[in-house]
Amino acid sequence: MTARAGIAGMARAGIAGTARAALLDDLDAGRRRAAWPDPAAPDGWRVDPDLRRELLALFREPAMCEWQVADVLAFRDRAALPTKRLLDGPWRVVPGGTSVRAGAFLGAGVVIMPPSYVNVGAWIGEETMVDSHVLVGSCAQVGARVHLAAGAQIGGVLEPANARPVIVEDDAFVGALCGLFDGVLVGRGAVLAAGVVLTGTSRLYDLVGERVLEGTPDAPLVVPPGAVVVPATRPARGAFASAQGIGLQCAAIVKMRDEGTSARTALEAALR
Repeated sequence: MTARAGIAGMARAGIAGTARAALLDDLDAGRRRAAWPDPAAPDGWRVDPDLRRELLALFREPAMCEWQVADVLAFRDRAALPTKRLLDGPWRVVPGGTSVRAGAFLGAGVVIMPPSYVNVGAWIGEETMVDSHVLVGSCAQVGARVHLAAGAQIGGVLEPANARPVIVEDDAFVGALCGLFDGVLVGRGAVLAAGVVLTGTSRLYDLVGERVLEGTPDAPLVVPPGAVVVPATRPARGAFASAQGIGLQCAAIVKMRDEGTSARTALEAALR
């Protein structure tokens, strides 16, 4: 089976069912999202509570399908989860091993460097750069003009199961080897230095506002818009930890974004 005629055609022809094919088409076209901006919501985002259940139904579909690209690459996966057709869209996917599942929305001008993986239900806004070795997990919401630097991991909602997807708002910069998981929300224009790891229940130490930001499973952590976040440590509790000089990894806001920060995180236009 060839890549062009293969798994996508079979799944949408009936293996996944009409309703499931319609779901993938709606996600592909951006008519439906796992979460969307809503000023009336407590943190500015509204979540579709039914979408994760519908996507889990796709993963439970037992039918499998095999296909290959020329005589070089061969794959075997669930027929209900086809790959996205990438040849005709207003984006650039650089050769080298990237895979994007159907049901992932790519905005105009998106650039994906190899190898990267974008899972079903993800949304990536216009002119965003997805750099090498980046994972964009199921239903993750990534805004416009975002830079996901090399090795960044944007977690999904399926494994482990989470009620809210990870959200990265417009114009944010997510540094190399960052990890964002469990529904954390990165505000517009925020800058995460290389190696920052945040979950929905992380503590974020705001050295500018002299406060501690903390999320819960019901209200995941929100990184303030324009915050510049770096890896940090804090002393571990207890006499033994103190005697051994043990520190625990955390993250800290050290400043708010300014012109100098924007200049250091800017991409050359030619790269897009």
